[in-house]
Amino acid sequence: MHPAEKAILQHLQGDATLSVSALAKRIGMSKTACWRRIKSLENRGIIRDRVTLLDAEKIGLGVTIFVLVRTNQHHDDWLERFTAAIDSIPEILEFYRLSGAADYLLRVVAQDIKAYDEIYKRLIKAVDLLDVSSSFVMETLKFTTALPLD
Repeated sequence: MHPAEKAILQHLQGDATLSVSALAKRIGMSKTACWRRIKSLENRGIIRDRVTLLDAEKIGLGVTIFVLVRTNQHHDDWLERFTAAIDSIPEILEFYRLSGAADYLLRVVAQDIKAYDEIYKRLIKAVDLLDVSSSFVMETLKFTTALPLD
């Protein structure tokens, strides 16, 4: 990756609202060249999206839960139903298939434990699961969306 592209990405990961003019000035390149690099990064899929990050606690979603799921169902039909169930629950923010003892990992946000219990009930009603283990986050010590570029 070109050093100018790394610089662009570094700045945009910190503040996606930067104008092309401001970004170009910070990096020391022309506005047109900067705009072309950004468009190239978007076209290549390196820049996937530009978003606003919200403070979950300040909007009433003060509990984060990591959920490990084990299943004995490993066929396409079950996975399609499971994925549809996950997609239908907006409080499930992340969904990963794993190697190792657990099959899936979910990151869930909820107002409180009672609200999470309702999410849990919706999930286990939708598909057969062998085991569900939930861990409630007590304190967030590090959270970033910025990927390392070096």
